[in-house]
Amino acid sequence: MERNLKVVVIGGGTGQSTILRGLKQIENVDITAIVTVADDGGSTGRLRRAYHIPAMGDIRSVMIALAESESLMSILMSYRFEKDEAAELGAENELVGHNLGNIILTALTKKTGSFMDAVTTISKVLNVKGDIVPSTHQVVRLLARMEDGTIVKGESNIPTSRHRILEVFYDVPVKATKEAVNAIEQADVIIFGIGSIYTSICPNVIIPEIRKALQNNKGQKVYVANAMSQPGETEGYGLEDHVQAIEQHAQVKMDVVIYANDIIPTSVLVRYVDREAFPVQIKAKEHDYKLIKKKLLKFDTERVRHDPNKIRDVLEELFRKVR
Repeated sequence: MERNLKVVVIGGGTGQSTILRGLKQIENVDITAIVTVADDGGSTGRLRRAYHIPAMGDIRSVMIALAESESLMSILMSYRFEKDEAAELGAENELVGHNLGNIILTALTKKTGSFMDAVTTISKVLNVKGDIVPSTHQVVRLLARMEDGTIVKGESNIPTSRHRILEVFYDVPVKATKEAVNAIEQADVIIFGIGSIYTSICPNVIIPEIRKALQNNKGQKVYVANAMSQPGETEGYGLEDHVQAIEQHAQVKMDVVIYANDIIPTSVLVRYVDREAFPVQIKAKEHDYKLIKKKLLKFDTERVRHDPNKIRDVLEELFRKVR
């Protein structure tokens, strides 16, 4: 009997969750999601400052993405207190903007004394398919060095600088979780993306033990490319610039890059103009990695998004060749 393929997905945010929603539908695959805990904005940032715990927002999103089915608990994990609702509870200043899932994870972490135990407990409740692993247990602060020499401190501040980013790094030594290192060492396929290059993917791969494990891993390295550039992070970037940024931070080479070649409707694109976000284009004619072009996107009136089912199909095809 053929063993399950071991697949690691590295990132954070909605893009990583999109990949995982597709990946969990593929049979005979063991999934590990390695997730950044560098986020310091919004509900996540408020809770981590108040309780000195790693950021849990991206991990919560990944939990919901990997849940076996949508349930009342997964709906509650996504619930966010709005201003009027919080005011009705007599707690406008305390609850407004907070995500209930973040509060639950914080409470479990304080109760058990372990962020990893909290993640494991909620994963069991949601019947998560796979393992969810923070890249570090430390409370970390991400910094960026800009092309003009400026140093920007804090993950949430990096995209607001509007200077070209040279590198991201931490201000203290950061140690990887042993679960993340072990998963990478054993992986047959390692997937990077989709998501913010400098604030979702790179915060994981710059941790020394993770970088070393990536370098020693003999499996396929795959990047699922962003469809749109991101203001404050990848303005003017082509596909090759995205790949190069990850390769330089991880100090590894990509084997496969998956690129969405859909034609994006003009009615959708015009909504991105004011945000200064544009389709990621292929600039080079030749690449030192295999470039797979597929129609992977879905559109509504405002957004460009990858379709989890189309991601599933392209990964399933890729895995057949890996096996």
